[in-house]
Amino acid sequence: MRVQQLILKNRADIDAALAPLAAMTPDLVLVFGACPYFATPDLTAALRRQLPGAVIAGCSTAGEIAGKRVHDDSCVITAIRFAHTTVAIADAIICDMADSHDTGERLAQALPHDGLTAVFMLGTGVAINGSALIAGLQANLPPGVTVSGGLAADGGAFLQTWTLGPRGAADNTIVAVGLYGERIRLGYGSHAGWEAFGPARKVTRCVDNVLYGLDGARALDIYKLYLGDHARDLPASGLLFPFEMLTAAHEKSNVFRTILAVDEEQGSLTLAGDILADGYLRLMHSSTNRLIDGAETAARGVAPHADAQGDQLALLVSCVGRKLVMGDRAEEEVEAVADLLGGAACIAGFYSNGEIGIAQPHGACQLHNQTMTVTVLSEA
Repeated sequence: MRVQQLILKNRADIDAALAPLAAMTPDLVLVFGACPYFATPDLTAALRRQLPGAVIAGCSTAGEIAGKRVHDDSCVITAIRFAHTTVAIADAIICDMADSHDTGERLAQALPHDGLTAVFMLGTGVAINGSALIAGLQANLPPGVTVSGGLAADGGAFLQTWTLGPRGAADNTIVAVGLYGERIRLGYGSHAGWEAFGPARKVTRCVDNVLYGLDGARALDIYKLYLGDHARDLPASGLLFPFEMLTAAHEKSNVFRTILAVDEEQGSLTLAGDILADGYLRLMHSSTNRLIDGAETAARGVAPHADAQGDQLALLVSCVGRKLVMGDRAEEEVEAVADLLGGAACIAGFYSNGEIGIAQPHGACQLHNQTMTVTVLSEA
């Protein structure tokens, strides 16, 4: 397995910039970039001209990750040539949020199943129920197939996000990359680093990922009470104050939910994924140091593969809310992960509207918010 990476800082002469990647004839190319790279056909056309034999997948971001650095307004392109692994790609159009589960089903059915080991999925970051999407996908994949990935972002605007796949760049399409073979090696880690403030509140009314009531009161009213002056900046300020989901027995689920939208008339909050209808929600906040510690915890569970032949690739998907909290120190969480991986892997990734991954070994794939999620990929 060979990995090569480049960073585009402008959209001029993309063909020439891609020449080093074309020389290695990659099997898979992952593209994470700012929205303007996807809003015109130039990048997609150049990728198809220069890399005609490669599977190409990507999405828009709230910040691009390459090596130990976090970039803005750039495009990180990572090319992978496998020795023993084959790759397939599928996509599916999502009609609206209610179509999320069915879209996941269609996506899983579009991927060939024979020999499928893992799926890397990139979804739209607005008008989507991420947990329903994952549920639909997983229910229609062969047993034992792992899923990771993330939801596209648009710099925290929550207006229009992009994915890149067989149809080119689109704002209404989910993309899934299938990895096939017995010699692919994958490791996963995910952790948050947020702390609670205020009591747990009982979910008294919700429909899927729309929260209407907490403790018998309108959910938006309760939320604004805690946010104080930050409430005037909703929904964007909701990235700084996610919910942690608790079970009916007040047990931690280690799953967080970010606010995607608010409805002043109905007093509701639209969250990035489904809510436990009989559970509790607790408001969270954090500091830069706690978030960096959380990123380190995610990386500790993903040791570099001792039997790796050739290069390794670490895919980092972190939440836009974490980036907003950390500000200029956002690179420190990426550095923390890179240091723990010990320089053994090429690092690529992005800041997202939702992270898809496994929180602990042999755990189920879930939609996460406000986490650092790490996937390490190699071949034996």
